[in-house]
Amino acid sequence: MSAVIDLEAEYNNRAKVPESSVLIAGWAQDAKAYRYSFQGKRVIPYGTGARHNIDYFPAGGEGPIVVFIHGGYWQALDASFFSHLARGLNSHGISVAIPSYDLCPNVSVGDIIVQMRAATRELAKLGRRLVVSGHSAGGHLAACMLATDWRALDSALPQDLIVGAYAISGLFDLGPLVPTSINNALHLNDAGARGVSPLYWPAPLRGCLDAVVGGDEGAEYFRQSQSIVDAWGAHIPTRFEALPGANHFTAVAPMSDPQSAMVLRLKALATL
Repeated sequence: MSAVIDLEAEYNNRAKVPESSVLIAGWAQDAKAYRYSFQGKRVIPYGTGARHNIDYFPAGGEGPIVVFIHGGYWQALDASFFSHLARGLNSHGISVAIPSYDLCPNVSVGDIIVQMRAATRELAKLGRRLVVSGHSAGGHLAACMLATDWRALDSALPQDLIVGAYAISGLFDLGPLVPTSINNALHLNDAGARGVSPLYWPAPLRGCLDAVVGGDEGAEYFRQSQSIVDAWGAHIPTRFEALPGANHFTAVAPMSDPQSAMVLRLKALATL
């Protein structure tokens, strides 16, 4: 007889990491410092809403831009918490784009997917291919972007607009969130959760996917990343990795370190 999984405990990351509020405050402080030190940051609007903006950190070069989509369970945070994550790639001459989006419950998860597609289409005007990364809910959105048929949305867009996705502690099956307190803002039912879960979408036919997870995270986060790697691995190159000693909030930290394995992997994806 299989054990009953406590989904609330598995997915309540702030409860699992008591120092999460301190870590998030540290993100905001480090991000502010990097914005002040960086010369040439631009804000690119992709819509008419107050949050429909992309913080763009250009670093020269003509290769793909790395996009980073923030997490917060689709209901918290914005790009301003994550500016410092551009440091690692900027140091290698790779430009980074960090979009914000509207939050649940003011919009739905499906609406946020549409907004990230709009942001991606705006970035496509720069004439560069994209590597889309993201953390937690942002990992979900990164996978959604990889699985989007861009030519169906706009015949002027290249099919290979996105050359790869790099999801950090991502969520690809939203069904387990339905009975949890996280869903208080998402308002998903079982059918709606399945509809916005890239695990159940047609697999992308081009590009590649890395799904990485903090080594100290719970079994459900391991399952989420392994499941998308297994499901899409028959169609595109996929890769699973656990980051030793990292929890849900520290898993993203290596993006700010120019010599981290994470940054070097993203650099490799951006120079394919």
